[in-house]
Amino acid sequence: MKSKINNNIERIIALSEELRWQIGDDFHDNLAESIYADASKIVEDAVIKDNEKAKFRLDAKIDKIVTSKIWGFPIMLFILGIVLWLTIIGANYPSAMLASVLLDTFLPILKNTGEALGFPWWLSGFLFDGVYLAVAWVIAVMLPPMAIFFPLFTLLEDFGYLPRVAFNMDSLFKKSGAHGKQALTMSMGFGCNAAGVIATRIIDSPRERLIAIITNNFSLCNGRWPTQILLATIFIGAVVPESYSSFASLSAVIGIAVLGIFFMFFFSWALSKTVLKGEVSTFNLELPPYRPPVFWKTIYTSLIDRTIIVLWRAIVFAAPAGAVIWLISNIYVGNESIASWTIHSLDGFGFLLGLNGVILLAYIVAIPANEIVIPTILMLTVMVTGIHGGVGEGVMFELDSVTATAAILKAGGWTLLTAINVMLFSLLHNPCSTTIYTIYKETNSLKWTVIASVLPVVAGFIVTFLVAQIWRILIG
Repeated sequence: MKSKINNNIERIIALSEELRWQIGDDFHDNLAESIYADASKIVEDAVIKDNEKAKFRLDAKIDKIVTSKIWGFPIMLFILGIVLWLTIIGANYPSAMLASVLLDTFLPILKNTGEALGFPWWLSGFLFDGVYLAVAWVIAVMLPPMAIFFPLFTLLEDFGYLPRVAFNMDSLFKKSGAHGKQALTMSMGFGCNAAGVIATRIIDSPRERLIAIITNNFSLCNGRWPTQILLATIFIGAVVPESYSSFASLSAVIGIAVLGIFFMFFFSWALSKTVLKGEVSTFNLELPPYRPPVFWKTIYTSLIDRTIIVLWRAIVFAAPAGAVIWLISNIYVGNESIASWTIHSLDGFGFLLGLNGVILLAYIVAIPANEIVIPTILMLTVMVTGIHGGVGEGVMFELDSVTATAAILKAGGWTLLTAINVMLFSLLHNPCSTTIYTIYKETNSLKWTVIASVLPVVAGFIVTFLVAQIWRILIG
């Protein structure tokens, strides 16, 4: 053993001498000189001598504002609001363009090609009205918001602001038994929960990382924003004077997002007091200097490392979902399709929650991707009510007109209570398949994957049930 140790020591010495020869004899002197120079600069900036005015340091001046107890949180919410606003508004135009290309241009070409090749109606419907439509919706609705949110988020990270967010929220997460860095994974979850789960790798403590993974679904991801905005515009904005409708709709959507943050804190605290007990770990958070991001490099890496990977996973899960949606809508048992039979079976439970069978079935078959919830609800509503309007039954669709969408939903029996509870259930329901798969990959545990998937939907059932019962008692 001693001989082995001596041999290893001799090898290390030899490597050290070789390295010194390659770099130069004065390597150690240069290294020490560099360290002392950095230390001297730090002391010069931090220490104020007698009768000497404090030096102006831009980083310190900015930090006094963005990390202050008074302005830190308002600035943080304002910046997050700007990022989300740019994401939502900016994504509308490319989403509409992609939908037009994929649905209005390519879908007819595919169907005509299938007809020319002699495809039977069921094969054409399965491939194009089922699988292709689901994938097209996911790409059109999911790609533009991610392509905007992730680069903006990465630019804030490179600029040096996101560590300040973690600094501001550290005390709140510590009180809930979680880690301060969960503030960053929470923010990432607003773009995509799967990406938020991956981002929990920055948390060193396994216990606190698990808490962050389980509760990340309470961040309202980009796949759920369109549902929130649409329902708030149709139903919430209608209960106030027209001049205030936009403000009321926006307030309702922001309120749902803030409610999600509340649930994240609540369940982090509950988990840390029960199944994931433990001491909150401390960490030294170094606030890096502010620096201009390398813009194009940041854009490229965020698109490749985050957007494309997450989108590909969503497409992989959306394709079979589209197939299932088409099959249950077009396979009949007697005079009733499987979808129609399931809807009638779920109506009773849906009524208790202030929802209906159409909504519950839509959320079941749309587990692979939140983006196809509204098209699925519209398709199933048309099927159940018999409203045609030029749209074929058993085919997912979405209407350009908010008024036309509102007419179909109201024909399906939707009320203000239905809209409010769908908005709540959109926040509080199981993660999409992409996120569930990512949770399993990150935890390597079926148990924690099931808990992370079931916990939000149980919370959704409880909250919507309570809201429905209180609503019916107070309003009737």
